[in-house]
Amino acid sequence: MLLWLTEYIAQFVSAFSVFQYLTFRTMVSVVTALGLSLMIGPFVIDRLSRHQIGQPIRDDGPSSHLDKAGTPTMGGALILIVIVATTLLWGELANRYVWTVLLVTLAFGGIGWVDDYRKVRQRNSDGLPARWKYAWQSAFGLATALLLYMTAELPAETDLIVPFFKAVVIPLGVGFVVVTYLVIVGMSNAVNLTDGLDGLAILPTVMVGAGLGLIAYLAGHVEFASYLQIPYIPEAGELAVFCGALIGAGLGFLWFNTYPAQIIMGDVGALALGAALAVVAVIVRHEIVLLIMGGLFVMETASVVMQVASFRLTGRRIFRMAPIHHHFELKGWPEPRVIVRFWILTLVLVLIGLSTLKLR
Repeated sequence: MLLWLTEYIAQFVSAFSVFQYLTFRTMVSVVTALGLSLMIGPFVIDRLSRHQIGQPIRDDGPSSHLDKAGTPTMGGALILIVIVATTLLWGELANRYVWTVLLVTLAFGGIGWVDDYRKVRQRNSDGLPARWKYAWQSAFGLATALLLYMTAELPAETDLIVPFFKAVVIPLGVGFVVVTYLVIVGMSNAVNLTDGLDGLAILPTVMVGAGLGLIAYLAGHVEFASYLQIPYIPEAGELAVFCGALIGAGLGFLWFNTYPAQIIMGDVGALALGAALAVVAVIVRHEIVLLIMGGLFVMETASVVMQVASFRLTGRRIFRMAPIHHHFELKGWPEPRVIVRFWILTLVLVLIGLSTLKLR
């Protein structure tokens, strides 16, 4: 919206033409989202506290988590509001990819909101039954995959790019729908599983979002894409503004979510952010790189799968508790140590993921 206004004003004041630069609008979106989060955050925390929207804690988890009971949850709604508002302010609203990512983010956020609301209202940690949660995730994930497949204009928009190899491109055809569906639903749940400690999920999400924002900008720029030998996806660069909004909103949320948390993200934020990262990665054709940069999310999910499979097949558990961040807690690591070390791990993985742009 403000982009249109600055375009009009630029006719009379040339200085406003700077807002036409994608890089500048991306930086402005980061600052805007951060500022909005810091301003709105206290109000949201206060309202959630007044309405007793407190987090129920499972009694089979680490005993150190019992003190978190009653901490305002559903804080992910703050992130979503800020992301959407900032993107609408600074994004190119005629861009189909911008609307695709926004709608997917809100759709998965809606699933998480219902889940969180049921947890709070019924005072238990079960929330929305798993079969219904997965069914709605599948419906939205499949609809998004079909939309992107049917609106693809170039072969590169449905090819699978293998990192580190400049000549390895796999035409997926209709298989693109399957891959996209799995990436969206899988990453959405992976971020949700990671969101178990104060700040554990949000900063890695910001880091991965920053990496994807850079890739989106490069993939949407014909010269950079050609130089790096990555697929050129027209209009994909505008997703950098969305990623900028995600970065700012995430950092603003971390201000209140850092240990000990004043507010908890909840499924409304985790499911939405995971799906958002996945859709951006799919659009810019870097799904495998997403799995590298988001290796923490993959590790958390794998630990749950391994734990369940091992227990069902052998009756034994591999980890003291899954997801794996609880395993380290039960080994005696203080919560802040687990969080910061996992942040460091994510930073390294994001750098490795970005290195694939050049190491081909």
